Amino acid sequence: MSKLVQQATDQLRSAIRKAAESASRAGELPAEPMPDFTLEVPADRAHGDWAANAAMVSARVFRMAPRKIAEILAKHLELDGTLFGRCEIAGPGFLNFFLSQHFYVGVLKEIAEKGGEYGRSDYGHGQKIMVEFVSANPTGPMHMGNARGGALGDCLASVLDAAGYRVWREFYVNDAGNQIDKFGASLSARYLQIYKGEDAVEFPEDGYHGDDIKDRAREFSELHGDGFVGAPEEERRKALVDYALPRNIEKMKADLLRYGIVYDKWFLESTLHEDGELDETIRLLKDKGMTYEKDGALWYRATKYGAEKDEVLVRQNGNPTYFAADIAYHRNKFLIRGFDRCIDVWGADHHGHVARMKGAMDAIGLSGNRLDVILMQLVKLTQGGQVVRMSKRTGKAIQLADLLDEVPVDAARFLFNMREPNSQMDFDMDLAVKQDAQNPVYYVQYANARIFSILKKLKEDGIAPRPCRDEELALLTAPEETELIRHLSAYTGEIVQAAKDYDPARITRYVITLATLFHKFYNTCRVHNDNESLTAARVSLCLAVSSVIRNVLSMFKISAPESM
Repeated sequence: MSKLVQQATDQLRSAIRKAAESASRAGELPAEPMPDFTLEVPADRAHGDWAANAAMVSARVFRMAPRKIAEILAKHLELDGTLFGRCEIAGPGFLNFFLSQHFYVGVLKEIAEKGGEYGRSDYGHGQKIMVEFVSANPTGPMHMGNARGGALGDCLASVLDAAGYRVWREFYVNDAGNQIDKFGASLSARYLQIYKGEDAVEFPEDGYHGDDIKDRAREFSELHGDGFVGAPEEERRKALVDYALPRNIEKMKADLLRYGIVYDKWFLESTLHEDGELDETIRLLKDKGMTYEKDGALWYRATKYGAEKDEVLVRQNGNPTYFAADIAYHRNKFLIRGFDRCIDVWGADHHGHVARMKGAMDAIGLSGNRLDVILMQLVKLTQGGQVVRMSKRTGKAIQLADLLDEVPVDAARFLFNMREPNSQMDFDMDLAVKQDAQNPVYYVQYANARIFSILKKLKEDGIAPRPCRDEELALLTAPEETELIRHLSAYTGEIVQAAKDYDPARITRYVITLATLFHKFYNTCRVHNDNESLTAARVSLCLAVSSVIRNVLSMFKISAPESM
């Protein structure tokens, strides 16, 4: 929460406890310590700006009806010197508190003082946290799930940073193992088919059938001709993988950069093999009695740590499984690089993998509780009211790059963060390109642009923003003004809660509400009016709203145009 909200909370908690002590000295309440109580913001502001259940939780200790306790506490409450003006008793004994004008003045002064830093806190105490997201298979192009996962992971990382964590963004590249063997076999077959014909070369039954494989094989042939047709199979596959894989990875980097995503590290799975970390992890599991041999393979006793079935670590052919590499990778995160907490963003189809990975961390002596997994549901693209499965341009399944060709990046990043990760979502491509208030990101951007339009018009009239005295800011008493300022005051707390819940969509909803409240204020309260002091105060309020909107959009790497 913001400095001012924290101050208000502390003041209120202290005032209630002092009221109980005063009532005890007067003999109106028993000389018993008051239990811990909750302060919260009521959903209906008619019930106050803050509410306390102090009387309710004290009924048993004080052996008195909550309503009676509330009346006694209210009698002894001293609110002078606090950010609250009055208290009311509601229902069976709730204490409802109403903010004084000092609070509203303080909020605007705090935003003006902090500017781009407003909303940030030290809640995370500098803990080192990794967010691993997208991590798409480099053997093919990125799909719609990666589009949602990219926006979610990147915006979550930004929220965690604002909440005071040291955040690290990482992409895990599966450049080793079985999928690379299939990749090489697929490339080799397509390369040979160029020279021998498709009917003459059998394509691997479990190979990758995408046109991207054909494209890479064709590029390789244009570079090397038929020089590898007569080469040994393993040599040909290696040459093709060495050509195609780096280009696939670079294409991924370029697409994600276009999407506004820059990683601190692209971690190659192959390094785990080369550095011996994978072998070391397998030895560690063996030493702890967590493996056994069966049917020529090495198995991990996953069921010992809550999984439904045991898992293969090393196949009959001697190749480690993806799961074995994944254990080594997460060991590297915690043990080698020392992250306090790691967050993985996975598709919902990885549900069964969560317990296995957490259990594996426990099995090797690391706490699985330090690993959090966000399971992300599928995305359904719609256009013209119809589900879209194919790109109009290519006639193929829509990829991330195809989406960004048709939809502005601002809209994609914003709309993909409109829903919680665990909920399925429809992505309306028509809505994403609309230039009106129906488009949520346009609606928010327009609120900021409207403020700059107001400032431009005022400048033409010879009026420039200026610092306001407290008594001038205290003129902002209209319901639309106080409601707007209260919402501004909640921004820091919203970031902290979004960080706790791993839910950046909370901030998206927050800024949409902020835009709505601003438009409501603008339509009700004339900024340029006959009272020069009130005009200056309303300009200050507009600047505060713009500051917070721009802070949110900047955090999510979304533009904040000054004119639209």
